Amino acid sequence: MKKLLLLFVLTIISGFINLYSQLPFNEKIDRGVVALTIDGTHAYIGWRLLKDDPADISFNVYRKEVGSADYQKVNKEKVSSATNFIDETVKPGMAYRYQIKTIKNGKEEDAPGEGTVFMLTENKPYYSIKLNTDARLKRLGLADLNGDGAWDFVIQFPDFNVDPYYMPGYWQRSPEPYTLHAYTSKGQFLWSYEMGWSIETGTWYSPYMVYDVDGDGFAEIYAKAGEGDPREPDGHVLEGPEYLVKIDGMTGKIIQKTDWLSKEGFLNNYNYESRNFLTVAYLDGKTPSLVMQRGTYTIIKTMALDKNLNKEWYWESTGEYEKYKGQGQHGIMQGDIDFDGKDELIICTFALDHDGKPIWYTGLRHNDAGYLADIDPSRPGMEIFYGIEARSPKNGVCLVDAATGEIIWGFDGPTTHVHSQGMVGDIDPEYPGMECYAGEAKGGNQYFLYSAGGKRLSDKSMGSLTPRPVWWDADDLKEIEINNYLIKYKGDTLLKTEGKIVMVADLIGDWREEIVTSLPGELRIYSTNIPANTRKVCLMQNRQYRLGLANSTMGYFYPPQLGMEKKQ
Repeated sequence: MKKLLLLFVLTIISGFINLYSQLPFNEKIDRGVVALTIDGTHAYIGWRLLKDDPADISFNVYRKEVGSADYQKVNKEKVSSATNFIDETVKPGMAYRYQIKTIKNGKEEDAPGEGTVFMLTENKPYYSIKLNTDARLKRLGLADLNGDGAWDFVIQFPDFNVDPYYMPGYWQRSPEPYTLHAYTSKGQFLWSYEMGWSIETGTWYSPYMVYDVDGDGFAEIYAKAGEGDPREPDGHVLEGPEYLVKIDGMTGKIIQKTDWLSKEGFLNNYNYESRNFLTVAYLDGKTPSLVMQRGTYTIIKTMALDKNLNKEWYWESTGEYEKYKGQGQHGIMQGDIDFDGKDELIICTFALDHDGKPIWYTGLRHNDAGYLADIDPSRPGMEIFYGIEARSPKNGVCLVDAATGEIIWGFDGPTTHVHSQGMVGDIDPEYPGMECYAGEAKGGNQYFLYSAGGKRLSDKSMGSLTPRPVWWDADDLKEIEINNYLIKYKGDTLLKTEGKIVMVADLIGDWREEIVTSLPGELRIYSTNIPANTRKVCLMQNRQYRLGLANSTMGYFYPPQLGMEKKQ
């Protein structure tokens, strides 16, 4: 009865506001102007539509040759039905800089942001940022470090992973400490920070978070830290103080620290105690809180902290919460699942409310794949797609109601280690909502592609356990990045990328997404140069999507998903 009442309330709420406008989240961002070659005589220019823009806003596009002083308008008619433009008056071999101006109530206004392009005869849909290292990246964090409204970069390298799984022949000692480098959006190097030998070079030891938690308009970096060189002779780090440090985004200097969550209760099990996470959530609906966590497979300890690193609440899976042990994920999902304006935390196959108290529990145990989104639009609220790593007699691949934890549908058979991140995305026009994909590894060989409604569409591999759905061309369907090829589902190849994929997100240009890759000495940002005749609000102004991207620097990389906000 309570579940039916909750679903009824959610339906009423969704009918009025579709579903919730998360107004307190309001990062300052510029227009994100991007300029790319199509061929030697055509340039693509794209920019952001912002959530505060009036419905009748339109735009003019201005250009100048690099080195000249004056911008000239290049569009004959104001651009009103899209946020991109094709400049057909460029010349091969020339370098151009573009800006856009907004038109509101008939008045033209300047807009921050610019894009620069060198006109080549071939299609080159990417920007390149040269790095101060030849190493490939482990992870990439994004936020505005200098307050100019553009996304800056904080990279972690080398691309090496020590997994704490304690088994002979599995664990490796760290070859060198992790280093963080910061760069502006234009590629200017800012600083270097060495995480040190106390932080082993693996995903589970080294979370960091890039976000403006203190609200001063300049993002900070938060990271797990230690002291000195506490390594054992074999290379393990078993003892020594552990901290959460706050690092100044413009200088790379530590400006504050507090204790990290303790190893107490893990029975000195190196594998279990070494799983660490760090994220951000709007737990009061107005201001960001830091959330740090230790534990995945046994005890789970979770703590929320305010901007001054003071404890807001603490929860652990002991005592009355003993049944929550071992229910952790390789990441944390956050979103407003009950539509009270405050973020909840999906730790794995259970949820914590904004105050740190459990809401629901599935008992499905540890999952690899996990996505929170409006997967099935025929249902009220959001859903979670799970791929369960632990051996399961059934529901090892399933869809769960995000508000109640109720299993909506699932695979009615045994599974073995459903592995890696899987995928959710609307890739097939034949079925409403998002398609859901996952596959087995380490002893299993089953693959699962489901419609949002639970129809199994395929039992074949997509060629990867981590396909990346991407909004790239001009329609509402997503394309899929698989092994450096961007393809239409059951269709053509649109793009060949180079390097390790480190991020997929809406970073520049219009509402479509970028693919960011790491090559030796280079960060490469692929962006679409396909014109679209529609316009949508920048995805990074959706709170859940933005926080999903912030999660890219802890645990696995799960492509960010839109939360249900008021549509513009």
